[in-house]
Amino acid sequence: MCDKKKKISFSKMHGLGNDFIVFDKINQNFLLNSSIIQKISNRNTGIGCDQVLIVEKSNNIKFDFYYRIFNSDGSEASQCGNGARCFAYFVYLKKLTQKKSIIVKTKYNSLLINIIDKDNIIVNMGKPLFNINNIPNFSISNFQIHDIKVDNNIFYFSEIFIGNPHCVILVKDIDHAPVDTVGSFLNQNSRFKNGVNVNFMKIISSNHIMLRVYERGVGETQACGSGACASVVSGIIQNVLKKDVIVELMGGVLKISWGGFNHSVYMNGPAKHVYDGYINYSFLYS
Repeated sequence: MCDKKKKISFSKMHGLGNDFIVFDKINQNFLLNSSIIQKISNRNTGIGCDQVLIVEKSNNIKFDFYYRIFNSDGSEASQCGNGARCFAYFVYLKKLTQKKSIIVKTKYNSLLINIIDKDNIIVNMGKPLFNINNIPNFSISNFQIHDIKVDNNIFYFSEIFIGNPHCVILVKDIDHAPVDTVGSFLNQNSRFKNGVNVNFMKIISSNHIMLRVYERGVGETQACGSGACASVVSGIIQNVLKKDVIVELMGGVLKISWGGFNHSVYMNGPAKHVYDGYINYSFLYS
């Protein structure tokens, strides 16, 4: 039984407008499930966020923390780049660590995060994978362009896994890109049984792109860190981008670097602490 008079503290944070509710589960104990995540994430009747982030103690001395991510629909994600920056800034701000360089364990891999300052948090996002089964074969022959028909239009996309599955679609008109239509269609397609993040990329120059992202379990977001990484990787492989790229998203700018096959992708961007609050058990478990 839960004590419904109990309160749980949280922080509201965002990375380029991609917003999060962050809970410290090291110093407080509570239970969360899919319906409670949905209740918290609701922008009309809850706190409101794209994703809920949980800070947990790591049972492995190789890692400083365990980093869990839940989409607003209650599903658990395996990666979130903007969330990783907010996670790192949260644990440093709340004095859960004195380190400015931490290693966190995610659902399927780990991340090295360096805090220069709140506007420059660098995340080693790991090595990208290039097929739908996530087999770690870093060969250019494993990178392919696929096509799919949506509403009588053909769209060409690459598949990249970087903590989460991504599709990257090149577009000429970013403002009128069919983000919701194609994003929703691909997430209901049998090819992507666990859903997929869909990135619409416009090339401005070899060092600059514009990006809009349909995030699985969320819909279009102001920014997506792993989507920015996937898009830059796709552009570099197709020889339309160089290794250091400015990614302009709806919520702001990220700097992405990738040295090519067998190299990790690096993301540099800000994290913002908005406010602290608490939520009553009576709200969560009523």
